[in-house]
Amino acid sequence: MELSDALAARGLVAVVGAGGKKTTLYALADRLDRAVVTATVRIPPFAEHVTAVHVADDPRRVVDAATDFPVGVVRAQERADRYRGFDTETVADLRECDVDAVLVKADGARMRDFKAPAAKEPQIPSNADTVLPVASVQAVGEPLDDALVHRPERVAALTDLAVGDTIEPEHVARVLAHPDGGLKDVPADATVVPVLNKVDDDASLAVARSIAGELHDRAAVERVALTSHVRDDPLVDVV
Repeated sequence: MELSDALAARGLVAVVGAGGKKTTLYALADRLDRAVVTATVRIPPFAEHVTAVHVADDPRRVVDAATDFPVGVVRAQERADRYRGFDTETVADLRECDVDAVLVKADGARMRDFKAPAAKEPQIPSNADTVLPVASVQAVGEPLDDALVHRPERVAALTDLAVGDTIEPEHVARVLAHPDGGLKDVPADATVVPVLNKVDDDASLAVARSIAGELHDRAAVERVALTSHVRDDPLVDVV
């Protein structure tokens, strides 16, 4: 199965969570004929992953005029290492463009491997076709603290953990399957494909499969994708 098929990457695709959002966005953009990369939150520079990044007040006009894909669109450049994304309504309008997929970074994680959303997160357009909640399997076996987890107190609130406790596969699954976690603000008609990233060896594959099993017990998801972006083909397995 191709990565874009496994992740249901058609229409408007919102990526949330931690431990592989941006790499997932860019891998999908590279594998689709006509893809748009954008954000409803802040996003670091990504020119090397698209033909061009356009700073625009009217992204629909930019995308409609584009001839070389994938193309990036952002609202503004706040500083050298950060762009500002659009409001959700503006990104929702891009769903009408003649493209394969609009790929949207819809929350932030400050380069951590695991998270649960804050009160104003995620910023998912209401017409999203697909939502990809991401977590890194590398969080398993590590303490619940801010070294690897963005806002560990949020994760603690959705699990039976205290800050400092060891993260187990069931805790990752519990957060991804929780209506205030990976499923927060997902449109009712959207397809959800949880993505377990950094499945880079046999040991992490076993962990990922354990998380996936727990996810199927806790959430009505058709499949869970296991990925590793150190491989030429990032798709390791679909469970």
